[in-house]
Amino acid sequence: MGGKSFKDILWKIFRFVFLGFMALISVGPLVWIVMSSFKSNKEILSSAFALPTSLSFNGYKAALDLAPIFKFYGNSVVISFTSTLLNILIVSMAAYVLARYTFKGSTFITLLLSASLLVPTSALLMPIYKIMMGIGMFDTRSGLVLVYAALGLPTSLFVFKSYFQGIPKELEEAAYIDGAGFYRTFFVIVFPLAKSGLATGAILQFLTSWNEFMFGLVLTKSTEVRTLPLALNYFTSQFSFNYTAMFAALTMVILPSIVIYVLLQEQVTTSMVAGSVKG
Repeated sequence: MGGKSFKDILWKIFRFVFLGFMALISVGPLVWIVMSSFKSNKEILSSAFALPTSLSFNGYKAALDLAPIFKFYGNSVVISFTSTLLNILIVSMAAYVLARYTFKGSTFITLLLSASLLVPTSALLMPIYKIMMGIGMFDTRSGLVLVYAALGLPTSLFVFKSYFQGIPKELEEAAYIDGAGFYRTFFVIVFPLAKSGLATGAILQFLTSWNEFMFGLVLTKSTEVRTLPLALNYFTSQFSFNYTAMFAALTMVILPSIVIYVLLQEQVTTSMVAGSVKG
């Protein structure tokens, strides 16, 4: 009995130490970046891990003067929101058809779309670049919207399809009996019932679009179109000796996505678990 109690205590200590270590390596760099954004260059170079002597916002002012961060912010907001709306609208309809109807090739289409999760993103760069150049959508916001909406297709399809499969078919049959057509049944009956799954897909799609870097770098060339993660390119050159401004700019870039995820992580976790049970 005493041995078992000792093992329990030892296990709790190990679990506490492990979770504390994981929290430290996850949150520590972010805290260090935010803390350094309020320091002067002299403080950063003399003692990188010391607390700032005063809360100075000079680094944020310098960052806004050196790089067009607000323009990047605007582009990221427009592109992320638009790609999310497009992704939800199109993929939800495709997922509903694949979840509700069995037709020749439906299984193949589902497997084909799901298998795209296994394709390395880097392998898509050159084909997508050539397509965007060919259709005249290179260096445009609309081009990035289409690409980002397409990149989130497999994940959104998986989430939406599992939710639609959990909705009782009797509700749709009752709507058809009452004279509702296919589109009315989908948008008035099914769409609202799957709002949890749609919200999960929307959050994941938005965060993916907001943080995407590689395609944004390859498919754009002007600051008028580029998104917030690409502001990191400015930091390596413009802020090479101004560490305070660099840390301030990094804080402004990474903080929005972290705040959004922290506020909505319960929605994502709950919906994903519920969707997996329904599916």
